[in-house]
Amino acid sequence: MSVRKREWTSPKGEKKTAWVCDYVDTAGKRRLKTFTRKKDADSFAATASVEVREGVHVADGATITIEEAGKLWLKSGDAAGLERTTIDQRRQHLNLHIVPLAGAVKLTKVTAPWLRSFQDDLREKGRSAAMVKRITVSLGSILADAQGRGLVVRNAVHELSKARSGTKASEKRAKAKLRVGVDIPTNAEIRAILDAATGRYRPLLVTMIFTGLRSSEARGLRWEDVDLKKGILHVRQRADRYGEIGMPKSEAGQRAVPLPPIAVNTLKEWKLACTKSEAGLVFPNTAGNIENHQNMLKRGLWPVEIAAGVTIATDDIDEEGKPVLAAKYSGFHALRHWYASWLINRKVDGGLELTPKAVQVRMGHSSIQVTFDTYGHLFPAHDETAEMAAAEKALFS
Repeated sequence: MSVRKREWTSPKGEKKTAWVCDYVDTAGKRRLKTFTRKKDADSFAATASVEVREGVHVADGATITIEEAGKLWLKSGDAAGLERTTIDQRRQHLNLHIVPLAGAVKLTKVTAPWLRSFQDDLREKGRSAAMVKRITVSLGSILADAQGRGLVVRNAVHELSKARSGTKASEKRAKAKLRVGVDIPTNAEIRAILDAATGRYRPLLVTMIFTGLRSSEARGLRWEDVDLKKGILHVRQRADRYGEIGMPKSEAGQRAVPLPPIAVNTLKEWKLACTKSEAGLVFPNTAGNIENHQNMLKRGLWPVEIAAGVTIATDDIDEEGKPVLAAKYSGFHALRHWYASWLINRKVDGGLELTPKAVQVRMGHSSIQVTFDTYGHLFPAHDETAEMAAAEKALFS
């Protein structure tokens, strides 16, 4: 590994100077890399010599661009059998955000300072903070795939992530907690929704409210998975937004959920009236096929919320000059949040208290930590003062 000065005269007669790092890579091929400053050439030589010695060096000429690596990343996802929604999201991140701003950049040029600059460019182009974060994760996944192919040594995204994870807890931004009446419907709002729910979407809403099913799980639910005699609903499959049937979100998603009487009675009536489906679906569309998610919202949840008075004012004005009202809760996850809060506060409501583990199982969370991270603040707080007083009394008695 050597660094030497190169001087030459341009066709216009101008004296030119550059610094060249001359070395042999891990494959035994001679490589030349040119720099304007000797300082940069020396720095590269020091790093490259270590990488060559460890057998991990990748020369600029042996790597590819981010766009090319992204295409390989998509192929890897297809080969791994990732869900169609995941592949679509990857493709959107690559084609709409990454390639337009950095598609021609070589992988070896992706360093921590470059990544910061790329994130700044995304923000200047109008991407939200949440979108910048998701795009960065995708870029890190592209680099990880390229690492596995031997096309790049470093993954700047992962390196930056590790550096941030080492910051003090006090410097980390707290995640907003779910709030009753904002993210979680109140009990009064749930009662109003149940009173206003009629027609073919009432059984769906009743079931989702009292089981906490994800919308994909409700779309894929079959009658053979519902035991109305025992009052048990089994979650064994789900239907994605494209109508493709697959396994639940995680292994823990395969679960048995007890049905309260209102759900059992509603489903008994619905079983006699619902459209017949070759797949035996509980909530098919009128043609007997998997229901569309947007139809469930636009024809089911939102109209019922508006009829129940569970609304918020929009920026639009009607003919009378009054704000146009819209459904307060935009998605079915609000009903899932309510179900979790209902389980957690069963003792407060006069029912049997459930342990956090039982709540985790009912919700189909992959770990108890997910349950605590999402709903931990909803669990009833203990009276610590009374507990300490009782402990003191026991000590001296």
